[in-house]
Amino acid sequence: MVGMGKESKIRIIQLVLLFATIITTTIAGAEWIFGKSIYVFSQDGMGINLEYTISDFATGLPFSMSFLFILSVHEFGHYLTARYHQIKTSLPYYIPLPPFPFLIGTLGALIRIRERIPTTTKNFDIGIAGPLAGFVAALIILIYGLINLPPPEYIFSIHPEYQQFGLDYASHVYTPDYLAKVGGADILMGNNLLFKMLANLLADPLRMPNVHEIVHYPLLFAGFLSLFFTALNLLPIGQLDGGHITYGLFGKKVHRWIASSFFLVIIFFAGLGAINPGLGDSMIWKLPLYLAFLYFTCQGLGFDSQSTLITGLTILLLQYLLVIQFPTVTGLPPVYMLFVFLLSKLVGVRHPGAEVEEPLSVERKILGWLALVILVLCFTPTPIDVIPH
Repeated sequence: MVGMGKESKIRIIQLVLLFATIITTTIAGAEWIFGKSIYVFSQDGMGINLEYTISDFATGLPFSMSFLFILSVHEFGHYLTARYHQIKTSLPYYIPLPPFPFLIGTLGALIRIRERIPTTTKNFDIGIAGPLAGFVAALIILIYGLINLPPPEYIFSIHPEYQQFGLDYASHVYTPDYLAKVGGADILMGNNLLFKMLANLLADPLRMPNVHEIVHYPLLFAGFLSLFFTALNLLPIGQLDGGHITYGLFGKKVHRWIASSFFLVIIFFAGLGAINPGLGDSMIWKLPLYLAFLYFTCQGLGFDSQSTLITGLTILLLQYLLVIQFPTVTGLPPVYMLFVFLLSKLVGVRHPGAEVEEPLSVERKILGWLALVILVLCFTPTPIDVIPH
C-alpha cells in the first residue's frame, strides 16, 4: 500500500472485510442449512474436513447473500441518512467471525461517524434509518421465502433418514428415544409475533416447516435472524439505534431512566441461575468471579465505585433468593451475559447530549413509536436453542 492515501487504504480494508464476511457467512450457512461443515469431529477433537468442496461451500450462498443484503440495507440506511445531513461518516465495516459450529459467520457491520452529530433531530434520523431500512429488507426476504416454500418433501434432501416415516416424520423424530439414538443436537428456532403472523398469513400450511427444521430454509433463517438483530439494535440503551430513538422521543433524563432499567433487567435475567445452592464447592471460585462480572458490567451505568458494587451485590442477592424460592426458574441464554458486558464496555448505558436539543416533529415521533412497536414484534428471548443429545 506504499504511496496510497489514507482513504484508499481504508477502502481496501473495507473490501477485504466484506470479502471475508461473505466467505465466513457462506461457510456458516452451508453448515446450518445442509450440515456441510468444514470441520470433522472425532474423539481426538475437531479438525479440518479435507473432503469439503466448493459445491459444499456454494450451498451456503442463499443464506449469506440474504443475510448480508439485509445487513447492508441496514447500514446504508445509516450511511445515506448521515450523508443527507452532511455528517462525515465512513462506508460500512463488515465484521467477519470465524465460522465455528453454531455461529453465523459475522458480528454484523458498523459505520464510523467522524464528527459529533449537532442536533437531536439529525441524531434521531441517523439512528432510526438503519433499523427501519433493515426491517423492510427483512420483510421482503421473509415474505418471498414464505410465499415460495419448497414442497414438504424438501426436508428429505436434508434428512434422508426421515423418509422412512413419510411426511408424518415429526411425530417420530423429535421423541427423546429417537434423538438419543441418533445423537447430535436438536435445533429449535424461537418465535416472535411478527414471524408467526406472517407465517399464518402467507405460508401454505402444508409446506410450512416444523419449528425444528426452519434452520434448513435459508431465506426464513436469514429473515428471522435479521428480525432478532433488528430488535437487539432497537433496545433503548446507550448509543444503540434504540437509544438514539428513545433519546429523541423522551429527552436525556427519561432516556437515562429507561436505558438503565432495561440494562439492569437484561443483567438480572442473563445471569439468573449462575449462582445457585447446587454449585457445592465450586461456589468458592464461581461466586467472586460472577461478582466481578457484575461489577465490571454495571460500570456502564456510570455510577461511582461504591454504588456500582452495591448494585452488583443487590442483583446477586435478588437472583439467589429467586432461585432458592423457585429452583426451576431459568433466565436468558448465557450469551446474553457477553452481550450485556459488551454493551457496557463498547456502547455504555447513557446517551451523550446533543449540542442543540430540539423537539422532534410529529412525523418523527410517529416513526419513533413505530420503531418501538417493531422491537416488540421482532424480539424473542431465545432465537436459537441448541439441545445436545
